[in-house]
Amino acid sequence: MSSVFDPTLCELGEGVFWHPEREQLFWFDILNRRLMTRVDGATREWRFPGMVSAAGRTGRDGLLIASESCLWHLDLASGDRAVVAPLEGDNPGTRSNDGRADRQGGFWIGTMGKRAEREAGAIYRYHRGELRQLFGKLTIPNAICFSPDGGHAHFADTARGKVWRVALDAQGWPVGDPVLFLDPGAEGLNPDGAVIDSEGTFWNAQWGAGRVAAYDPRGRFLRAIRFGAPHTSCPAFGGPDLATLFCTTAREGLGPDDLAAHPLSGATFSAPAGVRGLPEPEVIL
Repeated sequence: MSSVFDPTLCELGEGVFWHPEREQLFWFDILNRRLMTRVDGATREWRFPGMVSAAGRTGRDGLLIASESCLWHLDLASGDRAVVAPLEGDNPGTRSNDGRADRQGGFWIGTMGKRAEREAGAIYRYHRGELRQLFGKLTIPNAICFSPDGGHAHFADTARGKVWRVALDAQGWPVGDPVLFLDPGAEGLNPDGAVIDSEGTFWNAQWGAGRVAAYDPRGRFLRAIRFGAPHTSCPAFGGPDLATLFCTTAREGLGPDDLAAHPLSGATFSAPAGVRGLPEPEVIL
């Protein structure tokens, strides 16, 4: 049974992750350009000049944050921020979307058209000062996550309804071509953000379905956890024992009748997972 972790209603909640050193949950409201957290039972936020969507930790007090034009570094203690690298800063028609740190200390981030223009997006990886495009011609890149041993990455294009898997080398760079892992679109499902637990199970938020669905390493459906809003967008394991599944949701795209039926749309939820996740790796700048 899920419950509301934070009642703040995000237009487009995304990028949720648990900071293992701080034992603190962070998430984004992309369209309202804010990073959010809870401290001592109260919601706190940081505002940015452009849309922000995903982060990786750089020590106890630092976050690498993907925005619509660059990667920022935010000092959580002082609030200071600095540009680390440009990210399609010369293209005002795109913004960042889903992202996550890999096991080798890199940070993967997807970009997309602000109106979800066909094939306007890409996936990049930042690692030790280098930002490199990995995959192009994506429409809505999502589901970026990594196997427990760091040997494989997963990613989706929500617009195509497919999730791919690609092998990684010892430094975390892709080797060979991606192969199809899941085809949720064939069932009318829209794969959004994803995370992999300590047992290698792939947990996928499915936009419009109000759930996070679990699949084994061979892509077989296991079970799903339902949440109190239809537009589930991104999951993360957290809590002191990493056994709580958190999930952001969105109000974007819902009409008055939908919002009346699901007034908690945009809230951030939590539910007992029955399994443990893995701590998010630290990004090496």
